Amino acid sequence: MNVLSRFLAVPLLFLGLVAAAPAMAQSSGSVEPDITTRQESDRTIREYRVNGHLYAIEIRPNQGSGYFLVDHDGDGNFERQGSNGIAVPQWVQNRR
Repeated sequence: MNVLSRFLAVPLLFLGLVAAAPAMAQSSGSVEPDITTRQESDRTIREYRVNGHLYAIEIRPNQGSGYFLVDHDGDGNFERQGSNGIAVPQWVQNRR
């Protein structure tokens, strides 16, 4: 590799990293969901979305324990999960 090639490689590498930064940030575990909350007479419902895709619904009854309904694989079938926190499923992070 000659000197000119090395000189040009550094800026090109930098530009490639800058262009890839949003994709790397998206794939990390730091995805922040959009949360829509609505109050019903006997419970609070929170819907969790990333990039417009609904992946979880949190149900908080006025009395009793809360729980989540989670779409683990993007097929639209929600499964009940305990009241402890949830992570954004990988299928949501990969859709754009």
